[in-house]
Amino acid sequence: MLSKNQLGFLCMFLSVCFFSVMDLIVKWSENYPLGEVIFFRGFFGLIPILFLIPNKKLKNFYYTTRPGLHFLRCLSGLIALAAIFLALRELPLATVVSITYAAPIFTTLMSIFFLSERVGIYRWLAVLIGFIGIVIISEPGFTSLNIYYFYPIIFCIGLSYVAIVLRQLSTTEPIWLIGFYFSFSITISSFFTLSGTNWIMPSLVDFILLSLIGILGGVANLLLTQAYKLSEVSLVTPLRYLALLFAIFFGYIFWDELPTYKTLVGAFLVIFSSIIIYRREIYLKKQLSHSRNE
Repeated sequence: MLSKNQLGFLCMFLSVCFFSVMDLIVKWSENYPLGEVIFFRGFFGLIPILFLIPNKKLKNFYYTTRPGLHFLRCLSGLIALAAIFLALRELPLATVVSITYAAPIFTTLMSIFFLSERVGIYRWLAVLIGFIGIVIISEPGFTSLNIYYFYPIIFCIGLSYVAIVLRQLSTTEPIWLIGFYFSFSITISSFFTLSGTNWIMPSLVDFILLSLIGILGGVANLLLTQAYKLSEVSLVTPLRYLALLFAIFFGYIFWDELPTYKTLVGAFLVIFSSIIIYRREIYLKKQLSHSRNE
């Protein structure tokens, strides 16, 4: 019988695997319009969520007292999703994944403005190191004015705002309801692209692969949430960095991509900065818990 920490470890590992395969399929889907791919992510992402709705909630499962916060979460999540999908299509997998590790940096900055949190010298140092890492990774993009290097950064900003809103939503709303509104909203939003682009009828194999974007993304999100519920953050968070190894492997196997030394150095700095932030958050939470118990 596995302990809670071991189960959380397993959930995080599977979450990273599923997200990595989803990224691979998104990059492969570059011949399909972005709106169509987002539709598959939203519609088929509903499937794992629907299995979690309690029977007693089926009649009014969609009821919420916080529609405004759900709207902000869905809007910022949609922007982040579109940005990362565009980045995955146009940039090497390892480059995109490396920059996305900067999300905790932007979350730290946003927590100052939206949650009035105090940020100490260690986290400010981590933010500085992280930004240096982003600049090192993106330098070729800036010199050649490659706009696609900005998309992973937009993703990080959107994801960071999502994290801020989720802190407030999760105090009253179940995870499945938050996930339902997000998947439902991006499904509806994708229909607005029908008039501007011609959606392509996929073959059976392509339909299955596109459907997996939604299913894998939905399951991976649920596993990620469960991992943090079951295990200590300090135990499961480092597993997220396995995604960079998967990205390097998939990028080389399918697209003959090899990360440059600048990407690897920048990735190291970004990962190092996010580890500092995570460690400081864990330390501060322990300090707060001790002070309350005294």
